[in-house]
Amino acid sequence: MKQALIKLHISVFLAGFTGILGALIRLNEGLLVWYRIAITVVTLFIWLSWQNKLERISAANVWRLMGTGALIALHWVCFYGSIKLANVSIGLVCFASVGLFTALLEPLMMHKGFSWAEISLGLISLLGIYLIFHFDDRYRLGIFLGLACSLLAAVFSVLNKKYVGVAKPQSLMLYELSGGLLVLTLLMPLYLYYFPTNYIFPGLEDWGWLLALAWLCTVLAMDLMLQALQKVSAFTQNLSLNLEPVYGILMAFVLFHENRQLKSSFYIGFALIALSVVLQMIRVIRRRRV
Repeated sequence: MKQALIKLHISVFLAGFTGILGALIRLNEGLLVWYRIAITVVTLFIWLSWQNKLERISAANVWRLMGTGALIALHWVCFYGSIKLANVSIGLVCFASVGLFTALLEPLMMHKGFSWAEISLGLISLLGIYLIFHFDDRYRLGIFLGLACSLLAAVFSVLNKKYVGVAKPQSLMLYELSGGLLVLTLLMPLYLYYFPTNYIFPGLEDWGWLLALAWLCTVLAMDLMLQALQKVSAFTQNLSLNLEPVYGILMAFVLFHENRQLKSSFYIGFALIALSVVLQMIRVIRRRRV
């Protein structure tokens, strides 16, 4: 269990860079996610084929995993759309509401009772999110996309927990993201028609950021997260992901000087988010010992 929690938090730290990299890459959110997934899928396919570790699974499970991957892709599009329309801080703060969404959705999707302790911890975390950033009406669409991103993240995390035993993490990731790549490829002509852009192909600097995003923040981070999900609940995963906005916001303050919006409430909010994560970790460890 301790190793699973360590892997989970390493993956969360790596995920904290995704918002920063999204702001640095000049592509719009749709193309950015398409390139991210394409690089990841090609990398995983070559690696697993070379290692002879690509697992064959039933057609029914392939479609289930690809459907989950489509949700992941749409989640990323909403996430980067929030960042592009608002800023890194808002996109990441909205994403931290995923813990509460999971506490509400997981019992419904997994046909089990509600955990009022988890809902309470999710509300503590949500209060911390509110205190970290006072939203501006100018960023309304960015906030909406950020919350949509959180809802999608909660759904696919619960599904990941449900299908985590279907294949090993890297094969699972390949099947899922292949579904995401397929859906985005089919939607891309329509997407570019309504959201035209001057940047269709990445520049040299963009390629560097995209490779870091795909290899470190996607392949490595998702592999560690899927390994952790074999031992921890979807709620524990998503509650831990509430630390991702904190890491990302601190980086945004340093790199993009978003600290102009930083107030004392940030520290109070950070403490509440950290408290909710620590309390859940204590609950998980105690239940495992019992």
